[in-house]
Amino acid sequence: MARAGGSRGGPAAGPAEGAAARSRWASLPGDPQAAAAARRFVRATFADWADQELPGAEGLAGRLADEAVLLVSELVTNAVVHAGTTVELRCRLEPAREPGAEPYGSRSGEPYPAPCAEAPGAGLDGTPGPGLVVEVSDHHPAQPVRAHEDSAAAENGGHGLQLISAVAESWGITYRRAMKTVWFRLPVGARDGAGPEPEFAFDSQLLQHGLRAAELLAPAPRRSARPEHDAEQVVNGALSFLAEASDLLSGQLDADQVAALAAQLIVPRLAEWCAVWLCDGDSGAPGRGIAADGEEQRLARVWHTSESRIDGLRTALEKQPPELPAAGAPSVASGAAPWPWPYEPSGYGAGGAALACPLVAGGRRLGTLLLGRGGLLHFPDEVVGLIEDLCRRVARAVATARAYSRQERISQVLQRRLLPRGRAQVPGVESAVVYEPREGAWAGGDFWDLFDAGDGRWCFALGDVCGSGPEAAAVTGLARPVLRLLARDGFGVSAVLDRLNKTMAREAADSVAAVAAAVAAAGAGAEAPVEIREEGEQARFLSLLYGEIVPYPGGSGGARCTLASAGHPLPLVLGADGTVRIVAAPQMLLGVVEDAAYVSESFDLCPGETLLCVTDGVTERRSGRRLFDDEDGLATTLAGGAGLGATALADHIRNTVHAFGPVPPDDDLALLVLQAAGHGVP
Repeated sequence: MARAGGSRGGPAAGPAEGAAARSRWASLPGDPQAAAAARRFVRATFADWADQELPGAEGLAGRLADEAVLLVSELVTNAVVHAGTTVELRCRLEPAREPGAEPYGSRSGEPYPAPCAEAPGAGLDGTPGPGLVVEVSDHHPAQPVRAHEDSAAAENGGHGLQLISAVAESWGITYRRAMKTVWFRLPVGARDGAGPEPEFAFDSQLLQHGLRAAELLAPAPRRSARPEHDAEQVVNGALSFLAEASDLLSGQLDADQVAALAAQLIVPRLAEWCAVWLCDGDSGAPGRGIAADGEEQRLARVWHTSESRIDGLRTALEKQPPELPAAGAPSVASGAAPWPWPYEPSGYGAGGAALACPLVAGGRRLGTLLLGRGGLLHFPDEVVGLIEDLCRRVARAVATARAYSRQERISQVLQRRLLPRGRAQVPGVESAVVYEPREGAWAGGDFWDLFDAGDGRWCFALGDVCGSGPEAAAVTGLARPVLRLLARDGFGVSAVLDRLNKTMAREAADSVAAVAAAVAAAGAGAEAPVEIREEGEQARFLSLLYGEIVPYPGGSGGARCTLASAGHPLPLVLGADGTVRIVAAPQMLLGVVEDAAYVSESFDLCPGETLLCVTDGVTERRSGRRLFDDEDGLATTLAGGAGLGATALADHIRNTVHAFGPVPPDDDLALLVLQAAGHGVP
């Protein structure tokens, strides 16, 4: 998570007056999200400076802002890939220097030299004008900066110093004992020939250099021989456009949302209108075409610069859906091709150029992207190359979203089968359950149960399988039915755990392998990594809190409770007087030692008292280096809910756990509350 702030110690920030306001810094983690966080930070800094009306801030927009964001993204990516440490990012806005004033780069400790008088952005008298200085530092000073990336590194992102030398006015590298800093300076101010662009005019840099820029990110054969360009001309709007597009698309896990984003990225920058067809096999909705192999495709998104024309455009496009190649075709074309302009009977549009670009990923056609622009005979080759590059990114994002959707459907099916359909009502005892699988996880990590075992007994369980995914689901699918079967056959708490432990130790490995193989076969298209265990491998372990509760006869309130904890967070009881006590001793995890013997403990749950059972998703919730249950955090939270009913108390604990850390929980969260009715209970 990024830390940000104003000016701090280190290189000077220009003149003393207003120095703090003109300097912003952030500390970014050395992970794949650092580049996206850096881009957001830079744009937020520019907006903040503009709101403060700092001199020179009005120039931090348009092309200069895109170039700054692009260079920062590349340098941060370089630092993450090659250094792997925390990345320090600083932006500084320098005002124009008065004639005869001390150069900003001449002070001791400055990482960059003063701009030379003839540098771009200098005034007519040779005095440097306002400028933006950006520093990207990592904590691996011995690791050199890569000026030319090899192919493997390029796949991970980052074109390093090639982009800086092409775009920046000046740049350099400073090595310190514990830090390495790469800096660059961009002149702030109007550039020659700068001016407002027509609303639907192509970006001149995209027209002139779009194909070359696209090749830097995704190498492809050239369409025709082209003269060599200066490095300064290579990287402009196209790189920034593709970088931002990749960042936006990669975070989407819904194919329709990917289609919507793709259309809005293209309109109005590259086209006047855009439509996305997706092949997903759904049926029964309007606006569908039939592929040559019988697979259906639907018009997922239509976008136009004029919203009033969207319905007419959709009607026109639905009459001529794109055709898909027949099944078993020798190859799947991925290049863009001209497409007939969509005319609508009421006179939609005046004609223009249209393109159809297949969305292909992994050799499979996932849909088609259509786009058009009025008043053109054809799209320039450079723009076609850029569109094809964008469509490859869109196709990969659609494939990822479809894989996630398939995995999510499998997870939902498993979840419905592995969890009870409801919880039993225990006479004289109010119950509440909170169960939240971690976001994006397969089913099967944590589980709970509360059921009628007969003979006036009700049994409850809260378990946590070591691990996650389909293998954990297999163990859950084994444990919960065995618990119910043994309890209803009259076995006590200790006997149930003894037999479940033996069953797990003997049979869980086979069950894991069988279920994991079945899930892998069912989700073969999901591209979800599934580990198939070999015969004889160690089974998954299980931590379990299991018990039975027998209400006192006569309806006077209270119950007799017997339970045991096998490698699980220990249960707590909140007394009517607000005190909290532990009511079980720790014992061995299930499935570790086949002949382990388990011991149960019994106690009275008096009227007004509450039994709390949780999984380690609660006790081990993190905030930095601290855990939620450090210094008896769970007991303190439970005591703070004295006087609340079972449901309100469960919500109180859940909310406190969520509020403990700045990010959502990274583990399943489950808790069970059993509260004996009586005086003092709402």
